[in-house]
Amino acid sequence: MAPIAVGDAIPDGELAYFDEQDQLQKVSVHALAAGKKVVLFAVPGAFTPTCSLKHVPGFIEKAELLKSKGVDEILCLSVNDSFVMKAWAKTYPENKHVKFLADGAAKYTRALGLELDLSDKGLGIRSKRYALLVEDLKVKVANIESGGEFTVSSADEILKAL
Repeated sequence: MAPIAVGDAIPDGELAYFDEQDQLQKVSVHALAAGKKVVLFAVPGAFTPTCSLKHVPGFIEKAELLKSKGVDEILCLSVNDSFVMKAWAKTYPENKHVKFLADGAAKYTRALGLELDLSDKGLGIRSKRYALLVEDLKVKVANIESGGEFTVSSADEILKAL
């Protein structure tokens, strides 16, 4: 399937996360994004170096600025289970706005056409690194990385587009 692109409607799908009461929640992507301006960014894996030290911290640090420019939701997706995503989120105690969402079986990642086969590294099917700016379910910006790069999917790149 062709990767999601500017002008496309994002597909619906179910993702999981732990809420503030430590209860597992399943949520529809459309429920999170309909009628809103949303940043959906994805990383190949929780706790991996670039994801943990650069990609996620950038969105946490720039969250207030993104919100001030009209972003309603900042969503971090990874092909990991919800328990891993919960543990990873807890490593960012300063986070107030980024929601960590699990796509455990890569179903949503595949629906976006953004899967990345890292089997040769022992990681299986993961997500490409990307950042999408979505307004009322339509993709306005699609910053999708090649391979293991981190050049176009940062919070700063999304801020430039706002």
